[in-house]
Amino acid sequence: MAARRTSHLELVVILGALTAFAPLAIDMYLPALPTLERAFLATTAEVQRTLASFFLGFALGQALYGPVADRFGRKPPLYVGLVLFGLASIACALTQSIEALTALRVLQAIGACSGAVVARAMVRDLFEPKETARIYSALMLVMGVAPILAPLLGGYLLVWFGWQAIFWLLAALAFASLAAVALRLPETHDRNTAHSLSLGPVLGRYAALLRDRRFVGYALSGGMNAAGMFAYIAGSPFVFIELYGVAPEHFGWIFGANAAGLIFASQVNGRIVHRYGADRILRFGNGLQMIAALALVVAAATGLGGPFGIAIPLFVYVGCVGLVSPNAIALAMAPQGAQAGSASAQVGTLQFSVAAVAATAVGAIHQESALPMAIIIAICGTLGLILHRWLVGGPAARV
Repeated sequence: MAARRTSHLELVVILGALTAFAPLAIDMYLPALPTLERAFLATTAEVQRTLASFFLGFALGQALYGPVADRFGRKPPLYVGLVLFGLASIACALTQSIEALTALRVLQAIGACSGAVVARAMVRDLFEPKETARIYSALMLVMGVAPILAPLLGGYLLVWFGWQAIFWLLAALAFASLAAVALRLPETHDRNTAHSLSLGPVLGRYAALLRDRRFVGYALSGGMNAAGMFAYIAGSPFVFIELYGVAPEHFGWIFGANAAGLIFASQVNGRIVHRYGADRILRFGNGLQMIAALALVVAAATGLGGPFGIAIPLFVYVGCVGLVSPNAIALAMAPQGAQAGSASAQVGTLQFSVAAVAATAVGAIHQESALPMAIIIAICGTLGLILHRWLVGGPAARV
């Protein structure tokens, strides 16, 4: 297969970089959220909608890219998505209103999600089901660098050059990645298995996936995991910067520590998944997340431990994303075969639709307190366990 001309390491690095566009676009500008309030004379809820709109665009865009990737191959959607992301990032840097920024973030997200859809589909193209959870963990290691470096870099760009510099850098990264895709990433899709792009067959494939209880169960379990993560992303800048007085350039260190925990957990997952099974590890991670979320609610409601009472449960919750996310994706994708692009898109659409609701809810009930964020995270952690048990059930699956 032509894909083998690219080394395994190089392939993982490129695919990891492509999946990192979403966390880069989200995390790099987190330290700037309070600054955007002042720059645009906007409310906290209006600024947080720039996050929620990104999640919404990321959810909707994946539904578009999946069928295209199954019909025309994996690389064409990447070309379109990276160009759109780059141009939208430039427009974000030049915008003069919070309303325009919110709309442009939707376009930026639609561009970013091409990388996530194609990367998941390429893993399914190239590797056996028993290897996919390990490869997804490797991708999380590469893309996990983004949540560590992005808020740190964003904080210093904000202080040194202003918030617009964040979006200029994102545009430059998009066009650099476009060159890497064109020159080094092989096409992995078998054209002999291409699906029709007609509306009827496309909707039929999506409907079939939604009738698959196990697929929906794993996708929603991962979706609730993502929703809690993005509730944390939407709320934590205001909690730590405004409530506890952390400097924007220092907030990145807190955020980066949580991302490091996620990376560590994802690598542990890659080493133990063959021994314990993906489903069992997923359920363990979901259970630990629920416990951490409940501790977070207690700390937020009582003030127990101050900022450390908030930071420690968040570290545990975010770290467990590394146990839940790669396994949920692997278990949902494993049986999908030639329709991996559509399945990948559906996983992303379900996950980021729920994430958009969670991020919007955090902004809507913002009360100059950590409690709204904590409550939303706790709800997501609890629902993740319930949905898995209801829709998947049965004995632990091994992948």
